[in-house]
Order: sequence, then structure tokens, then C-alpha cells
Amino acid sequence: METTTPQLWILPALPLLGAAINGFFGKRQSRAFIGGVACSTVGLAFLYAVYLFFTAGVGDTPRIDYIAPWISAGSFHADFSLYLDPLSMLMTLVVTGVGFLIHVYATEYMAHEDGFYRFFCYLNLFMFFMLTLVLAGNYLLLFVGWEGVGLCSYLLIGFYYLKQSAIIAGKKAFVVNRIGDFGFTLAMLLIIGTAGSLDYGTVFKAFQNAPVENGVGAVTIICLLLMMGACGKSAQVPLYVWLPDAMEGPTPVSALIHAATMVTAGVYMVARSSHLFVKSPVAMEVVAVIGCITCIFAATIGLVQTDIKRVLAYSTVSQLGYMFLGCGVGAFSAGVFHLMTHAFFKALLFLGAGSVITAMHHEQEMGAMGGLRKKIPTTFMTMLLACLAISGIPPFAGFFSKDEILWSAWHNGHPWLWLGGSITAGMTAFYMFRLLFLTFFGEPRSDHAQHAHESPSTMTVPLICLAVLSVIGGWIGVPKALGGSAHFEHFLEPSLARVPVEFSAYARASGSDPIDIPRPNPEPAEPEEPGAERLFSLIAVVIGASGIGLAYYAYVVKPETGQKLSAQFHGAYRVLLNKYYVDELYEVLFLKSTTAVSREVLWHAVDETVIDGAANGVGSTARAMGGFARLMQSGFIRSYAAWVLFGAVGALFYMILQWAK
Repeated sequence: METTTPQLWILPALPLLGAAINGFFGKRQSRAFIGGVACSTVGLAFLYAVYLFFTAGVGDTPRIDYIAPWISAGSFHADFSLYLDPLSMLMTLVVTGVGFLIHVYATEYMAHEDGFYRFFCYLNLFMFFMLTLVLAGNYLLLFVGWEGVGLCSYLLIGFYYLKQSAIIAGKKAFVVNRIGDFGFTLAMLLIIGTAGSLDYGTVFKAFQNAPVENGVGAVTIICLLLMMGACGKSAQVPLYVWLPDAMEGPTPVSALIHAATMVTAGVYMVARSSHLFVKSPVAMEVVAVIGCITCIFAATIGLVQTDIKRVLAYSTVSQLGYMFLGCGVGAFSAGVFHLMTHAFFKALLFLGAGSVITAMHHEQEMGAMGGLRKKIPTTFMTMLLACLAISGIPPFAGFFSKDEILWSAWHNGHPWLWLGGSITAGMTAFYMFRLLFLTFFGEPRSDHAQHAHESPSTMTVPLICLAVLSVIGGWIGVPKALGGSAHFEHFLEPSLARVPVEFSAYARASGSDPIDIPRPNPEPAEPEEPGAERLFSLIAVVIGASGIGLAYYAYVVKPETGQKLSAQFHGAYRVLLNKYYVDELYEVLFLKSTTAVSREVLWHAVDETVIDGAANGVGSTARAMGGFARLMQSGFIRSYAAWVLFGAVGALFYMILQWAK
């Protein structure tokens, strides 16, 4: 059942209006006017989202806003419609709420940059496309928002268009995302062929009664192609390489796009498609394994990075892996829960890093910092809270969401994935507090660090707001085993599918442990297992605290430890510092080989030899025939008489031959 809510269009329309005003008229306006337009339109969108949350009655029945008919081709129809259910409501609140704080922060951070109006035009346009993505009523409109945020990401990453590294990073993000989008496009075509539509209601209903695939069938292929798109947008192995380089853009861009919104679009799409994924154990296993590999892989790289934004970039890749791990083991609500809490503390970490960079006169190397906790105390305290949250220390937000994912992995029969996630939790705590200690503790290691000063209130107030959310944001999802009511899980229940019991049969057939495999949004353990869940929560806390303790010993108590370890394990350190040489490998396997094939085969062989040869051959033939015909037009009567005689003889000869036959 669906009901109509005719006001959803206001949400994306508000930031689009801001983008239009700043884009067309901002060049001649003051910076206060530009910032006011950009912030007010996003702020109004947030207030309207809050209003809808309390008045629209979001629950079991989705609310649909049919704006206009869009595409009609034979039996296929796609309307321009917006879709409000608990999942899209949550995403709208996160996007507009965190987005508003980042817009306010950016008015000060970008105050002295050229292209101020252009920056906020792009930022508002990004908000429009992101809201279109999360509110879309069908996969086709979701894809429009999907491509729109990709375009805005390209524009914002390459905002400093005179900086060569920023130009390259923007193109890299654009190209890598197109690889994932190819899979998404094929998935949509297969969905049309299977369900005859791309509307969520029709598609989910078509797959509702479909049997669980015990092998690789149409549903599995669709889900794997969707996951290919998600890997590109959400920077998962092997398409993660664009996100670390995206740090070339302004820091508010990193906070908005690469922490709170765009990179989570792939997780949102997988959760939105849970009704399809639950029909394919193979696809869900792939999602979980890719998520686990990504979170471990990126965390190991983050251990040794020296640029403060790059540490956060690899942390983002790793945390996104956690979200996919949760979805893959069937805990869709846990994956979305971590998406929300991650938006709070990772946006805070990026904005805090921006405050540090401003205080350091745009120095990003942590080796040049040190002793900043007394120079910029507000930034230090807020980043400390964010580091505790991402490390999974209770009662901060990250503890509840990360713990739910790890418990679901174990409880749903994936002990190896639980082990990988737990090891990653320890590494996360270590490298995040390594960042904190190198940046804020010890003595200043440069003149900039010696003379650093706190950022203005337009930057610190958003930090404080996000810090509060990083502390309390997880309390709405406290599981029953820890004394809560699992309110977050119950809120999302109407939007997410449950894995059917047939998965257990699949598990037995594949030799896996059939312990409740897997149930998305599993009912929080009833009195049968509260002790086990509490034990695993304690284990997770001990692992996180151990990572913090090791970082404290290595960078505060014995600050020479890090240098000794890097010298002792020089080979491994260089591999991690150079990110496993994946970029270099991709350059050899794909970039150089593609360039060589394009140059030698497509250019020289096909273009020059075949296409140009054919075109030039036709021209040469026409020229030769024209040259021969020109001999007949000499202007001399004797020449014309000779040609007439020649023609007459030829005609007579032809007639004789015909008569002879």
C-alpha cells in the first residue's frame, strides 16, 4: 500500500534554488549574500525534513509524491516520483542536517578563496542531487541523482583547477565511478527484463515471492551488478582508489561528500535493494567479503600515512567496508546505523582536520604539528570525542553501531568476518589516536604549530554540534542485551527485508555453519543470548582500548617507538606507505596498456590505416576519375570530334557483338 504526500518536491527544490541563485547571480554579490543563500536553503530543507518526520506518519506505508510522468516506452513506464519511507526519511535528515553544518563551516573556511560563489553553487547542486538520490521513487531517478552527485564530486574535487594534482584527482574520481556505473546500468536493464519496471513498489513485489537462489541466477547477477556500482560510489575494493586522492578538494568537500553523503550512496542503494539481495546468498556473501577485505585493507594503509586528511580518507574507506559487512551478513539496519553515526563523527573529524589545517596555515603533514591541544582547545576536545566514537568506546555513537555489526557477523554464522572486523577495530583505534597524539600532544614541531590559534566560531560551533551527535547519536539504537529497546532497528523495519529461512538450507549445502544464517535486522537476542552479546561487546571495547593504549605508548610515552618500528620493518612500512603500490599496478595494467592500445591499434591501425585510408582512397579515386573526365573538356573542336568518333566506334562494336550472339 502506498499513500500520496504531495510536498516532497520541496526538499530537493530548496538547495536547487540556492544553486541557481548563486550560479546565475552570485558573481556580482557579496560573500555574505552567497553564504546566506547557500546555508539558508539547506537549513530550510533540514527544518522541512524534521517537519515531515513528525507529521508525514512515516511507517509501514511509503509516502509517494508523483510529480510528473517521465518516460513511457511500450509497456515500460517511469514517473518522476519521490518516495518517503523510514530509510529515505533517515537519509534525508542526515544529508540535510550534517550538510547544513558543513555549509556554515565552509562560509568561513572558504572566505578568502577565489570562486566563492562557484563553490557554493556546486555545494548546493550536490545537495539537490543527493536528496534526489535518497528520495527517488524508482531506480532510474535514483540513477539520475547517482550521476549528479558524481558530477558535483568531480567539480568540487577539482575546484582548485589551477592545481595539477586536483585536476588529476577529479578526473580519477569521475573515471573510476563510471566503471561502477556500467554495472549499475546493466543491473537496471536486467531488472526491467525481470520485473518489467524500475519502480520500487513494483520491483520489490515482483521479487517478494521469488525463491532463494542456491546458485548464480538472474537475481544474483542483478545483485552483483548493483554491488559493482556500489563499489565505485562507496570506494570499495577494487574501485576504492579515487577516494584518497579526492582529498585534493577543499576540506568541507571532504566532510560533505566523502564522509556524510555521496560515498554512503552505495550502502544506501544496497540497503534499499535488500528485497533483492535476500534472494541471493551468493551475492550477500560477496557483499560481506568485499566489505571485510576493504575495511582491513584500508585500515592497514591508514596506520602509516602522514597527511592528516589521507589518514581520514583511508579511515572512511575502512568504515564503509564495515557498512557493507553489516549488510552482507544480513544486518541491514546495523549497516545503515553505522552509516548514520559515521556521518556524525567522520564529518567532525574532517572539519576538525580543516580547523587544524587553517591553524597550521594549510600545512597537512602531521610531522610538522604537535602541541596543538593548548593552542586550539575546542578543536582538540571535539576531535577527541570523534576519535573515541570511531574507536568504538562506549557510550559514544560508534560503539553501538560497530558493535551491532560485529555481533551480527558472529551471531549469523560468519566467525571469520567477525575476526576481520575486530582486528580492523583495533587498527582503527590505533591510527586514529596516532593522528590525535601526533597532532595535539608533545611539543610544537614547526613555527606554524608554535603560533597556531583557534578557528572562529563559524567553524567551531559546527564542530561542537557534531561532537554532541557523536556522543549521543548511537543511543537510539541501543540493543536489548545492553538495556535498550533497539528503537533504530524497529524504525527501519518496514523499509528493509529479512533473509528467509531458506538461507539455512543454502548454508548446509555450502558447508557453512547454519547458525541462523543470516537474518537482517535480527530480533535483538531475547533472554536466550544476552550474555553472549554482552561478552562480545566487552571484547570489542577491549580491542578498541588496546589500540588506544598502544598508540599512547608509541607516540606519547615512548615517541621514538614509531620511528624504531618503521626502521625495523622498513619493507612492510614502505609497502603500506605506498598503499601496496595499487595505483602503480593499475597504471601499468590499465592506464598504460589502454593508452598503448588506443595509440597503436585504435589510432594508428584503425583510424589512420582503415578509416583514413578508406576516406583518402575514395577521395583519390574520385580525383583520378575527375582527372580522366577533364581530358574530354579540352575546349578544342577537333578533340570533341575525336571523342564523338570514339564513342560511335564503341557503340558500333557493341551492336556487332550483340548481333553476333
